[in-house]
Amino acid sequence: MSVTKTIALLLLIQSTSGEMQPIIGGSYKPLYGQTKKEFSVEVADFFLDKYPVTNEQFLLFVKANPSWQKSKVKSVFADKAYLRNWQGDLTPGENSPLNSPVTNVSWFAARAYAKWLNKRLPTTDEWEYVGRANATKKDATLDSTFYQYLLDWYEKPVYYPLPAVGQTFKNVYGIFDMHGLVWEWTDDFNSIMLSGESRKDKGEDKNLFCSGGAVGAKDLTNYAGFMRYAFRSSLKGNYCLNNLGFRCARNYHENEK
Repeated sequence: MSVTKTIALLLLIQSTSGEMQPIIGGSYKPLYGQTKKEFSVEVADFFLDKYPVTNEQFLLFVKANPSWQKSKVKSVFADKAYLRNWQGDLTPGENSPLNSPVTNVSWFAARAYAKWLNKRLPTTDEWEYVGRANATKKDATLDSTFYQYLLDWYEKPVYYPLPAVGQTFKNVYGIFDMHGLVWEWTDDFNSIMLSGESRKDKGEDKNLFCSGGAVGAKDLTNYAGFMRYAFRSSLKGNYCLNNLGFRCARNYHENEK
């Protein structure tokens, strides 16, 4: 690639790589691992993308990294559904508008994209910490309206093309689309989730990487929480699904000037 084209691509990447919001850390009570009522998880300050990664942004990534194009990606890193709704390697097409969230991307692809931009995927705790918020409260887990919103979204089938990012509510952190658009990959997984195979159930399954629809329930009677954990436990790192996308995070100190 010529120097001119490289500079042009870098400028385009900078303009479309996604705005990030600072998230002031704190503690929260997660759905999982609660052996004591006072159990909580500490989340450090970090930055999070305001929106899920779009088809336009992911197109820039596969242009710059041909090994992640749909006809060239290795099956160990993405299954046959990878970018299934794209018309070609460099053509998202009418079912994948440029401003809609990219889906049918594996955990490996999402992580590679984030690394390419010197970012990372959010941890599950980071995602759930932010995902507990609605438009007015940092912790809306006991808000019946918020809870019903999650359940209503879970019941909806996925239709293409997906809406553009930024169409759902903006939560109190200034983050859009944490709920109501797509589920999202996280960098790690919940160590309490087991593989479902008796020979593995005594250990962690390193293929469980996903989070979505975080409700941060205080107990395991939360139906939305069960839905999330059932979805997460069904995944492996190379899975690509119609309703599964991602957004990026960055450590707070990396954004300080």
